[in-house]
Amino acid sequence: MTAATPASLQYRLATEADLAHIVGMLADDPLGQRREAFQLPLPATYLAAFERIRTDPQQELTVVAQDGVIVGTFQLSFIQYLTYQGGVRAQIEAVRVRAGYRGQGIGTAIFRYAIERATKRGAHLLQLTTDKQRPDARRFYESLGFVASHEGMKLAL
Repeated sequence: MTAATPASLQYRLATEADLAHIVGMLADDPLGQRREAFQLPLPATYLAAFERIRTDPQQELTVVAQDGVIVGTFQLSFIQYLTYQGGVRAQIEAVRVRAGYRGQGIGTAIFRYAIERATKRGAHLLQLTTDKQRPDARRFYESLGFVASHEGMKLAL
């Protein structure tokens, strides 16, 4: 496998044929193993969610390929607000790099691409959440310039 450079990576919107690769990456860590159901065929819930994402113009589920192999994925959501004078925020979630390709700069390249996409779509802010059980991820995001400016809270439903 060749070391990743931004020029060697291709970005495109995901297709239904990519779903198994995406869910496999989502499930490929201790937290993901607890919340994902990676099995083939995929549960219908993934197909239904993909269809909602695919048809929503405020969502971009992206795969990242190198030499024809899907090596990463992420989802950008564009959220319209009244605050910031009717501003748009971009939310990045589910950023994953395939095992065996980590440590080659793909994650950094993904974020550079996502920042460019968010800027082109008129977002004034790119935000993310990270699980407190992932301190390495937090350090990575901070190295990219993200700042822990707010305290996030969640309510399980």
